[in-house]
Amino acid sequence: MGAKRDLVLIYGAALLRSFGIGLLGVLLGIYLFHGGASSAEIGLVIATGLAGGAVATAMVSLRGDWFGRRRSLSVLALLSTVGGLGLLLSLHLAGLLPLAFIGMLNGMGTDRTAAFALEQAIIPGLVSAERRTWTLSWYNLVLDSGHALGALGAGIPYILQRWFAIDAGTSYKSVFLGYAGLNLLTVFLYLLLSSRVERAGAALPSPAISVAPETKRIVAKLAALFSLDSLGGGFLTDALVSYWFFRRFGVPVQNLGILFFSVHVLNAVSHLGAAWLARRIGLLNTMVFTHLPSSLFLMAVPFAPSFKLAVVFFLLREGLVEMDVPTRQSYIAAVVRAEDRTFASGITNLTRNVCWAIASSLAGVFMQKVALSAPLLLGGGMKISYDIFLYRAFRGVKPPEEQGGTSKETMQLAIAAAIGKNKAS
Repeated sequence: MGAKRDLVLIYGAALLRSFGIGLLGVLLGIYLFHGGASSAEIGLVIATGLAGGAVATAMVSLRGDWFGRRRSLSVLALLSTVGGLGLLLSLHLAGLLPLAFIGMLNGMGTDRTAAFALEQAIIPGLVSAERRTWTLSWYNLVLDSGHALGALGAGIPYILQRWFAIDAGTSYKSVFLGYAGLNLLTVFLYLLLSSRVERAGAALPSPAISVAPETKRIVAKLAALFSLDSLGGGFLTDALVSYWFFRRFGVPVQNLGILFFSVHVLNAVSHLGAAWLARRIGLLNTMVFTHLPSSLFLMAVPFAPSFKLAVVFFLLREGLVEMDVPTRQSYIAAVVRAEDRTFASGITNLTRNVCWAIASSLAGVFMQKVALSAPLLLGGGMKISYDIFLYRAFRGVKPPEEQGGTSKETMQLAIAAAIGKNKAS
């Protein structure tokens, strides 16, 4: 019963956090544009927020278990509150960048924060191995439901302007004040978590961490592969894609909110489809053979002659692109020791955050200097390369539940062998 209560609290906090992130994903780029920022400056703000998230993820990976998981989650929520308040205080780049970094402003429209990494490490310890993938799928469904509702909430500034006759700047700031309040509310949810969410075993007497050599090898290989996927993803943040639709087709912000609401509904439903499919074809096959066609649909978007056809291609992409998320999380949790999960989750997510920050800072430049659609094509191409390399490296390695109960140690040795084989080749 206690574990179920902790899951409900984590799901509740994740819903509130993802609602705010979905909101930012649609509004941030447009808000900064109306404030006078160029495409390159918008990309820089988004990259700075992601860089702050990367630093936070690094700290959680290496010290989160020692500092305390509940305490770490609460501090992260407080810092996110600062990010929301920062949007109220300044639109000047010099003032906004430090606050975006400290507050970990996430313009991706997708929750891949340090809190996400830590929750991803906690959840497998609250359920059995048989329920791991399904529980993570429900967790990601909650996240994407929040993203969807947040995207739909992007129409709130328009409603405030029409109903209360306030100016655009004030309407946006009212929304960002609400974003700060949501993050503050998550602090209280995290404080209600039980001691079950903490690292298994005795209390840690010092910040030193002990990670198994096998875990380090597994995480290093996976992180290297995930970095390529994340470089592609950094070109495709919701804030930049929303900005692309706004510039290419002149789509009003309230219509973009509806579009990205639909996107995140598809993402959410796809997580349950991923768990169902993984039971039948395996975790790795689900990751690769849903992710690869999604990138092909994405690369078709810039060539669409009309807004309607572009939306069709984009929605087809979004119905598949997130199916690798719960399966990837489950795969990582299956191949490392329970006490190494914070490290494994944190480092793999850290790699993704760093690469997102790098690519998103360049995406605005590519939009401005090369072509408006350049990030969509580059991002899609990188993701296709990632799928090919991932399948080549791990196609012969299956988690224990897919090997009829093979031990985790055997699984780790198999992965270590695969790593060695790829190094040799």
